[in-house]
Amino acid sequence: MQSRAAVALTKSLAIGAVGGVAFHVLGLPLAWMLGPLLANLIVSASGVELDVPVPLREAFVGVLGLVLGSQVTPQLAQRVGDWPVSAGLLLAGVVMATLAAAAWYRRCGFDPVSAWFASAPGAMTAMIVMGEQFGGDPRRIAIAQSLRIVLVILLLPPLFWALEGDAAPAAEALEPGFEAIWMLLALPPLFWLGRTLRVPSASLLLPMLFAGVLSGCDIASLRLADWGFNLMLWVLGCAIGSRFHGLSVATLKRYLGEAFIATLLALVVLGLFAEIIHHLVEVPRAVALLALAPGGIGEMAIVAVALDIDPVFVAFHHLLRMVALMILAPFWGRWLMAALAK
Repeated sequence: MQSRAAVALTKSLAIGAVGGVAFHVLGLPLAWMLGPLLANLIVSASGVELDVPVPLREAFVGVLGLVLGSQVTPQLAQRVGDWPVSAGLLLAGVVMATLAAAAWYRRCGFDPVSAWFASAPGAMTAMIVMGEQFGGDPRRIAIAQSLRIVLVILLLPPLFWALEGDAAPAAEALEPGFEAIWMLLALPPLFWLGRTLRVPSASLLLPMLFAGVLSGCDIASLRLADWGFNLMLWVLGCAIGSRFHGLSVATLKRYLGEAFIATLLALVVLGLFAEIIHHLVEVPRAVALLALAPGGIGEMAIVAVALDIDPVFVAFHHLLRMVALMILAPFWGRWLMAALAK
């Protein structure tokens, strides 16, 4: 079994490398994440067994958390006063986007519970588990949630280009070498602490908090060399794209069509709220859009760091959305069950 897993990992990384090189040569945005993601998605859906083991994926998510937390500066506190306004608009946008996407999924034949939990724009793992607990179809919820994240990652960088033109956010100029690389040694104890305390998304959140405290106190900040950053994107892109093994191409096409419309609806609704935040809070339009984009916190953090789009502001709002969904979803699930029982 270990050799089979090693073969699946080797195939995934090799196919991802081909995708990354192709995207890089074409000059496409986020080449070393989107290229591996799309290449793995296509090959995995065609029946080839690809896989990035959970421990390896979590290790690189932990590195992402350290990179993200290292963006915190002592000056960050000066901006926190504006965030309650954007936080309130975010929560209102989440409600409206979920309503729109759930209505579409109901038209596609989803039962009410599956439609609602498939439409929640965040906290994917929790939504799948809760949806099943309240009588939904975990497979349909999982596929809808996974495809939403993939579609958002694929759609956002070109959308930034279209909206901003030549002013589109550019990738951050990375340091030629490493800085504070010793912070990587903190990952194993942080992972253990997360498992012990059962912290959601612990592999991302605890390293992010650890690095945020060190960086915010001006003690240390992790910086990756160019090749190290691209290595992180490559592995994480392969991990996302290899999720779809076992789906037939025909089934994937049908689910992809459904998820594409649902994702567009969510993007349009949240995009309107992002425009309001852009004007009220006076943050750049790209920052507001990415902070509200209906993707996962880890995936959106990757995009924010890679495109240098205020990753701390983005991560804060995605964390808030994840916490709010995890608190409110059980109450909504019970209400749905009671309504369906009548």
